[in-house]
Amino acid sequence: MDVKLVLIPLTTAVLSSVILLIVRAVAFRVLHKWADRTETRADDIIIGAFKSPSIFWCIAIGLYIGIAVSDLPEKYVFQISKAIHIIVIFSITIATANLSGKILRDYIRKTELPIPATGLAFGILKGTILILGLLIILSVLGISITPLITALGVGGLAVALALQDTLANLFAGIHILMEKAVRVGDFIRLETGQEGYVEDITWRTTRIRMMPNNMVVIPNSKLSQSILTNYSLPEKKMALMIPVSVSYGSDPEDVEKILTDEVNKAFGMVDGLLADPPVARLIPGFGKDSLDFTLICHVREFGDQADVQHELRKRIFRRFKEEGIEIPFAQRVVYLREDQDWKK
Repeated sequence: MDVKLVLIPLTTAVLSSVILLIVRAVAFRVLHKWADRTETRADDIIIGAFKSPSIFWCIAIGLYIGIAVSDLPEKYVFQISKAIHIIVIFSITIATANLSGKILRDYIRKTELPIPATGLAFGILKGTILILGLLIILSVLGISITPLITALGVGGLAVALALQDTLANLFAGIHILMEKAVRVGDFIRLETGQEGYVEDITWRTTRIRMMPNNMVVIPNSKLSQSILTNYSLPEKKMALMIPVSVSYGSDPEDVEKILTDEVNKAFGMVDGLLADPPVARLIPGFGKDSLDFTLICHVREFGDQADVQHELRKRIFRRFKEEGIEIPFAQRVVYLREDQDWKK
């Protein structure tokens, strides 16, 4: 084959691709500046989704221009055209997968739907789109899909037997997502005692961030079989019960009034405390050394309990000192015998 026959279209394709890439870089810089001035996030999502695939489009257009000015034999032109089609399909598949994932994430964030925005959910969505794109590419290449599916079915059985634990975790993760008993952002406590916020549910594990800022990684199959308490369901708002003990010489009516009054005063001043009417009850009641009350108020979520209890206990303690209400503590009386006969 003549060298010029190849060199001219190759040079044309390279120069065209370089020019298009330069134009692309300038265009995206202008688009980013324009998107920063707008209030909506839709333009940022679209620009971000098409930024990487546009590189393949520049290369595909450059190749198309190269073969358009060439005198290559028809069989070579056919093969190059097929390669261009594959590049375009592949880039469109990537763009669609990125765009759909970002749109789903933004929609969940904006509408605050109780849908778990997890790595597994986005992985399933993007994986489905990529598989469809791969099937289209195989069709363009003239490869029959039916024998491939048959071969994958036979081989898939062997793979399934070898990856039982991995597949069990995958399907357990899908089950967790569909059931919605555990969602990203929920505060849960496992039967083993670990507790924390659910950070992510991936294809194999669930990550829980504990209060000391440590991460617990649990296989999805173990999580789906364990007994757990979800403090964010049916809603994050929860009742906070604070035990308070006073001496038997205190008037229960006065104690009840003081407790509810201190909570009402704290509304708007203690972060996490909700302005729901507090309740004070003489429960559990008559203790060995004290009258035992339970103060019930409401907090925004589980993580607010410690700060709210801290502030309310300080306020109640100061108020009890002002009102002269005694907080009892255990006392023991010891009698000494003076009888001398006990030594005999």
